[in-house]
Amino acid sequence: MWHSPSGMLRWSLLAVAYASMAALALFVSEFWFDRPAWAHPEPWFDMPKSVAHVYSAALGIALGGLVVVVTRRLVERATWAQELARALKPFARDLTGTGIVVVAVLSSVGEEFLFRGLLEPWLGLWLQAVLFGLLHQMRGPSRWAWAVWAGIVGLLFGVLFVPTGSFVGPILAHAVINGFNLNYLQSHDPELPRRGLGGLLGQRSRA
Repeated sequence: MWHSPSGMLRWSLLAVAYASMAALALFVSEFWFDRPAWAHPEPWFDMPKSVAHVYSAALGIALGGLVVVVTRRLVERATWAQELARALKPFARDLTGTGIVVVAVLSSVGEEFLFRGLLEPWLGLWLQAVLFGLLHQMRGPSRWAWAVWAGIVGLLFGVLFVPTGSFVGPILAHAVINGFNLNYLQSHDPELPRRGLGGLLGQRSRA
């Protein structure tokens, strides 16, 4: 699954962290709030669970695909997105195809249980998104670009969770985004712009 011992150790620790997130969310939600972490307590629409799961899954796949497409367009055009992709590229370097799938699934399950399943009904849509963004910080100049982008995506996951109350959509959207974007980071080397405005408005020169 991983190419090197150091890479294997790093991703193994990350897998343990994601499993711990899910376990914590399940425990606190069940024994403190007396509700399951995989269902929103106050969904917008009252519908049978099977129907809710189908709608949620369809919306989740659609959202995941949309974010993947937008991500690629941003990396092609925006300076900050190119720099962020370069900063994140080492995280995907040691993963094989199977490793990408495993990490995508584990990260989506762990983070969705914690942020959407536990924190969103408790703290609200916006605060869970802020906390989700803050979790996705890293060292270097792309630190806040990554946090802001993750916060926006976390907000979208939260919005997806509320209408049906089904947990299926956010998990599928999260897994699709992480899986395709990890693969993209491996196969694509973003070219930093030779000329542009920089920052959020920076554009790659096409001359």
